[in-house]
Amino acid sequence: MLYQEETNGEDPLSALVKYTEVFPYKDVIVDYAKKLLKGIEEHRDEIDRYISLASKNWRLERLTIVDKNILRIGVYEMLYSQDVPPLVAIDEAIELGKKYGSEDSSSFINGILDSIFKSYYGKEFPK
Repeated sequence: MLYQEETNGEDPLSALVKYTEVFPYKDVIVDYAKKLLKGIEEHRDEIDRYISLASKNWRLERLTIVDKNILRIGVYEMLYSQDVPPLVAIDEAIELGKKYGSEDSSSFINGILDSIFKSYYGKEFPK
């Protein structure tokens, strides 16, 4: 849905509705997707600022659409979601990068989210 917004300007919630008409999912999954889309939209400027600050030498516009939106989901869940522990959000984003990104996406996503985690929470990952 976030990808569609960037590629053809479609509202992510409208895209979700269209998608679920063709591929129905359980209400709990659709409700969580709506929560993510609304939360990312509400905090987009802050989320993008965190990503920009953490991705040294990479402007947000230069990131692939897939990586950028996986990072947005990861940052939203890590910083704004009460339902997802921050380290779980990072792990899930890394897995999304492995599945949908390029060969280097998972390590890039890990590095960016690790940097944001450390700066936001002021601590290292537990060993």
